[in-house]
Amino acid sequence: MSPKAYSKQELRALVEPFSNPVLVLDGEGHVHVANDGYVRLLGLEREQVEGRSFLDFVQAEERSRLADRYRRLATGSPLDGRTQLYGVANAQGRTHEVSVQASQLMLEGGGYGLLLNCLVQAERPVELAVAERLVDTSAALVSARSEEAVRRVALAGLEGAGFRARLLRWEGTRLVVRDGVSPPVDAHLALEALSDGRPVFGGADHAEPTHAYLPVGGPQSEVLWVAGPWVAPRHGSVLTLFAKVVGAALADAHLQADGARSRWEVEAVAEMARFVAQPVPPPPERFLARVADLLHAQAVVLHVAPEPGQPPRLVAHVGLEEGSLSGGEAERITGVLLPASLRTDGGVVSSYAQNRALESVSQGRFGAGTAARLTRGGEGVGAVQALRPKEKPFDERDARLLATLAELLVTLLEQRRLRAESARQLTETRLLLDLSRTTSGVLETASILDVASDFLVHLLDVSNCFILLYDEQAKVLRGAAASEAHRDLFRTVVVPLDSASLAARVARERRPIAIEDLRQGGSSADTALVEQLGEKALLGLPLTSREELIGVVMVDDVRGPRPFGPELIDLAEATCGQLALSIANARLYESLWASYAELAATRAEMVKRERLAALGELSAIVAHEVRNPLGVIFNAVASLRRILKPEGDAAMLLDIVGEESDRLNRMVGALLDYTRPRNPVLQPEDLLRVLQDSVEAAKVQGGAERPVRISSEVEPGMPPVLIDRRLIRQAILNVAVNAIQSMPHGGEVQVKARRETHGGREQLRIDVMDQGPGIPAELLHRVFEPFFTTKAQGTGMGLAVVKRILEDHRGEIAVESVPGRGTTFIFRLPLTQPLSFP
Repeated sequence: MSPKAYSKQELRALVEPFSNPVLVLDGEGHVHVANDGYVRLLGLEREQVEGRSFLDFVQAEERSRLADRYRRLATGSPLDGRTQLYGVANAQGRTHEVSVQASQLMLEGGGYGLLLNCLVQAERPVELAVAERLVDTSAALVSARSEEAVRRVALAGLEGAGFRARLLRWEGTRLVVRDGVSPPVDAHLALEALSDGRPVFGGADHAEPTHAYLPVGGPQSEVLWVAGPWVAPRHGSVLTLFAKVVGAALADAHLQADGARSRWEVEAVAEMARFVAQPVPPPPERFLARVADLLHAQAVVLHVAPEPGQPPRLVAHVGLEEGSLSGGEAERITGVLLPASLRTDGGVVSSYAQNRALESVSQGRFGAGTAARLTRGGEGVGAVQALRPKEKPFDERDARLLATLAELLVTLLEQRRLRAESARQLTETRLLLDLSRTTSGVLETASILDVASDFLVHLLDVSNCFILLYDEQAKVLRGAAASEAHRDLFRTVVVPLDSASLAARVARERRPIAIEDLRQGGSSADTALVEQLGEKALLGLPLTSREELIGVVMVDDVRGPRPFGPELIDLAEATCGQLALSIANARLYESLWASYAELAATRAEMVKRERLAALGELSAIVAHEVRNPLGVIFNAVASLRRILKPEGDAAMLLDIVGEESDRLNRMVGALLDYTRPRNPVLQPEDLLRVLQDSVEAAKVQGGAERPVRISSEVEPGMPPVLIDRRLIRQAILNVAVNAIQSMPHGGEVQVKARRETHGGREQLRIDVMDQGPGIPAELLHRVFEPFFTTKAQGTGMGLAVVKRILEDHRGEIAVESVPGRGTTFIFRLPLTQPLSFP
């Protein structure tokens, strides 16, 4: 090493005269000075070279070796004077091989330096450079981790070797260039290369081949198109070997990807299985959202057939715009793949034509799809589809995964169906139990029918329910009950059993009959009732007990036409059976209760008759024994009046004796009237005339001197009624006289007659109303007792006789009174003819 210390200017003057590349490195390995030859070799400006590490310009493969060598020299190791060879990379990416002779020197300031004298070696043959480039690319293919990475490295290596290259994929019907450009004109040669497994050269319009088709093989049927000035059959073996290396790398990457995807698919399916196996099955939309995430799909849609044999319809989706559902766009989009998916088990990938159709109907939103058929028990029940933009096509692995997920989706739908069915059955069971409890606790037919009508509406999910009961004597069905909305209306319905209506048919045939669409002509439903209620579908069911017709149940739906399936009809028949049994039991109870009531009434009547007979016998004896002394008293009083001609106190005392004797005689007469057996002679009578006669007689007996107005009124259209005119006249007379006598200062007595429904039957009601002081509440319950009176001169038998007369007519009497506001006596008598059924 020279002891001289060189400055930078001296070093520059030293190296510039050389035409070959010369440079000086400092102790850190940075370029201290470089001549023009070195700068030209690198293809850079001097400012871009000096000051940087010389390793930046060395071939990457040799950097580590040279860096280690330089560190040894810097630490005092002796310099090896032999010529060294290494590659220098220029700015264009081209590598030049140079031979370097190194010598040590001292830099100004005491630093260590190294002078490198470089000679550029002559360039190698192009074929060798190409081969080396392809070998380097083949080595780089080993580190590629995916098929796309393999393709990218292979194409980059070919382009680095001076070729133009593309990869073509065979899709079964056509060749597709992966970068999306049009295939070459002579692309048919690629098919020849694929079928023969050898390179095929093209360029028929040139003297020498301009390009070659190299079969790659690998997981997909691919062909490598290579074009360049060095393409010739003599290089075919090298290119074929490179194509095989690419194919092997693709196969390896495919295996790795398949392994990784298989593990991912197993994990994804396991996660989806856990998702489906939740205690409460999630809705289909959440499942579809997870499918969209797994497949990176923009939309996922589900079609399910409502019933076996029916076409599937869209039931759930994610990724479709809500507006497309109402406009029919969703059906057009999903209809592209739906027919193919329903015909094929497993998954299907959209074809080129289907992709074009998807892109057209979706206005560019979608251009690729995959679908899988849903099967249950070997029968197709629907399909699930996943859609993507055209830039992200699906492959067979996506279709396979979707088919696996479709099986889980069927399980989810089945779980939801079973859960819904269980919930429905539980609800129906609870409703039936509630109906059973309600009907078993109610023994009135009308109450049972009202409860059952509302119950059937909820149980069968219908709009209205109507129940008609069979009148065997009249051979008609009479409206007995309806759900709450039409309860009053339907009680006016009468359906002859021999009519053509649906209810009559159900009653005659004693089987369920359904009309699923009443808008279609030819139905046997009542047109007027259908229009009034707005019915769209109708179901009739018979009510029978022990082969005996009880009635008919009609249910309708006003929301639209509706199929009444076998399960619903079976449920309705079971409910109607329970209802018919409850009605039969209620009727039996009512009949038994009526028998008990009749027996009790008969017994009471017999006791009453025996008591009246005994009282009558006693009354006859008392009357005989009392009237004889009364006759003596009357004669004695009359004789004393005639003989003594009394005045003053004597006359007053004789008047008192006479009045009390007369009162005692009237009491005996009233007692005889009360106890005397009566059998009313019932005749059709004009009620208005009977009331008028009673009112006129009351005016006379009640005291014409009293300022009392009395009037009578009968409801227009009142038919003749079966009564005993004499007895009813006496009853009205007794009450009217009491009313007149209760108003010493005047007032008005009104007698009104009208028809009234009471106790489930139509009756004649007669009200006798006064404006007297009223009867105290504590005495109301005693007014009909014999011998009870509040009048000084009364016998207390008048109202008792009235009550006896009404009971003999199978009627009743009641009293209503408000102290200070008057009293009303209410007569109720059965009418001779019942009013017509509504």
